[in-house]
Amino acid sequence: MRTYRAVSLNLLWFLVALNVLIFIITLLRPQSVINLLGLTPGLLSQQPWTIVSNMFVHGGFAHILFNMISLYFLGSFLIRAAGEKSFLAIFFLGGLVGNALYVLLGPPFVPGIGASGGIFGLAGALAIMVPRVPVIIFPIPVPMPLWVATIILVLVSFLFSGIAWQAHIGGLLLGLIAGLILREKSRI
Repeated sequence: MRTYRAVSLNLLWFLVALNVLIFIITLLRPQSVINLLGLTPGLLSQQPWTIVSNMFVHGGFAHILFNMISLYFLGSFLIRAAGEKSFLAIFFLGGLVGNALYVLLGPPFVPGIGASGGIFGLAGALAIMVPRVPVIIFPIPVPMPLWVATIILVLVSFLFSGIAWQAHIGGLLLGLIAGLILREKSRI
């Protein structure tokens, strides 16, 4: 039987609130905010902060809604399973690795935005740690194992233009490695 310690989700709520706040600011001046905070590979040397800041910028209501729902559910599960430090490390490192892959493989002058790299990092770690935990992904109303949902969502990344699949893959790879490390640590 698996038990989870009581945890505070304040850090998680802070990240969600920060994303929502920046989204509201983006609604007021979308192109200005995206140009300032979005990761444009060809401009990274002039705007180095964007390797992190882009993780807090979202391009539309559906984008932020699905990312924040995913961040909350995956993040709260990982915080309970592995702790706040592991959650934070996986989220940010997943985002950074996803962003690095976007810089290497993405279009040089199209800004990349969103928390998806970090979120895929969380999903990858949990897919290794608890692969069979049932989840539901919209619009499929049937519970499925987390590892299956993660594969479906990665594949969806390739179906639509405008999705930074590079960030999804990079975050997922980091998450899978982190999940292996955390799983081994829990066996000690």
